Amino acid sequence: MKVLSLIEPYATLIKIGKKKIETRSFKTNYRGELYIHASSTKIPKEWKNNKKLMNLINDIDLNFGYIICKCNLIDCVYMDNNFLNRIKNDKTEFICGDYKLGRYAWILEDIEVLDNPIYAKGKLGIWNYN
Repeated sequence: MKVLSLIEPYATLIKIGKKKIETRSFKTNYRGELYIHASSTKIPKEWKNNKKLMNLINDIDLNFGYIICKCNLIDCVYMDNNFLNRIKNDKTEFICGDYKLGRYAWILEDIEVLDNPIYAKGKLGIWNYN
């Protein structure tokens, strides 16, 4: 299965349906089922200081080091000015990503929470869990 590791709270924001776009500096040609892994990396201090972001996960348990949900990666969109102007209207989604000209938006759909999270050591990029 294909897996993408994210630093918390972003993995949990996908799990609870508040984040449906993962922002990356690189594109991917992969489309299809993708599992989301909450890396064991602790939340960076600058993210903890972002009250709007942290309020989105108020009183929600985070699952550091676990594959917590699956989704479908349906598209990878280059962030041009038109895209950025549209996404700014979605306040929650905008808080949940790094939206800048020249980056990529990985569009996620059909998010399903795993009943039994899977402990795993994360990796960079899309990786295979066997």
